[in-house]
Amino acid sequence: MKIKITARQMNVRESLSELIERKLSKLDKFFGSDTVADVKCSCKHGSQIIEITILYNGTLFRSEEGSDTFQTALDRSLDALERQIRKNKTRLERRLRESAFADYIPDDDGEEGEFVIHKKSFEMKPMSAEEAIMQMNLLGHRFFIYLDGDENKICLVYKRDDGEYGLIAPA
Repeated sequence: MKIKITARQMNVRESLSELIERKLSKLDKFFGSDTVADVKCSCKHGSQIIEITILYNGTLFRSEEGSDTFQTALDRSLDALERQIRKNKTRLERRLRESAFADYIPDDDGEEGEFVIHKKSFEMKPMSAEEAIMQMNLLGHRFFIYLDGDENKICLVYKRDDGEYGLIAPA
C-alpha cells in the first residue's frame, strides 16, 4: 500500500511518518499493493486529529479520530477501519483482495453572516441502492448520493431516525 501523508498547519515528524507507515502496513492483507492511503494530520482545539481515506476498487474507506496524542488517534482510526471492513465482510469479499479474509476539513474562519461552503467531489460509478447503503455505512455518513445502475439517474439514500433507510430518486 502506498501512503500519502499530509499535514495541516503543522509539520509531520519523521517518527510519526514511520509510525503511520508501520501501523497502516497491517491493512495490506485487505488491499492490493497499488492502493493509496491518504493520511491527513492536524491539530485543532488542543486535539491531535488523524483522518485516513482509502479508495480501493471504487469503495471508499474513511476514518477520522482525534485524541491527545497522534498515536492514540492513529490506533483508534485503524480500529474503526478494521471494524468497517469486518462488519461488511461478506459484501466486501468480492471487492477486496482474494486473501483478505483468509485468516480472519479546512477550518471555519468565516465571519458571522457569511456562508462557508465546503465542496467535495468524487467519482460516481453505477451501483444499486444496496451498494450505496453499504458505502454510506462504510463512510459513517447519514446520506449518500450515487448513480443508479439500472435507471442511469442520480439518486440519494439516507438513514432515517427510526433506523430504516430511505431513497430519493428523480421522477
